[in-house]
Amino acid sequence: MSEVPDDLRYTKTHEWVRQDDDGLLTVGISDHAQHLLGDLVFVELPEVGTAFGGGDDCAVVESVKAASDVYCPVAGEVVEVNEALADTPELINQDPYGDGWIFRLKPEDPGAAAELMDAAAYKQMIEDEAD
Repeated sequence: MSEVPDDLRYTKTHEWVRQDDDGLLTVGISDHAQHLLGDLVFVELPEVGTAFGGGDDCAVVESVKAASDVYCPVAGEVVEVNEALADTPELINQDPYGDGWIFRLKPEDPGAAAELMDAAAYKQMIEDEAD
């Protein structure tokens, strides 16, 4: 079973969101998603300063198997990207909820992340997909 931290929110497209103390959101892909993709070899990061709507594709992760879009979980502006992924995309495989974060977002609506799935709902979705 994939790791699903209880303190994060999740999307149907397997992104995770951490509400940070400074009001920003840190975004990455779930442990489940990185397992499905396999060994990551490239990450195309969004541009800092770019505004996205919730659900917009904003980044790409490529593995030896496939390329997959990363979707912006809520509307907002990208304020920081994880530059370390340019040289070491495998950080997502090694530590998807830590060093493998992809970008930080200033949300249009500070409460928007609370509307995403909690860990229990995300675990249920993964189980339903497996059936």
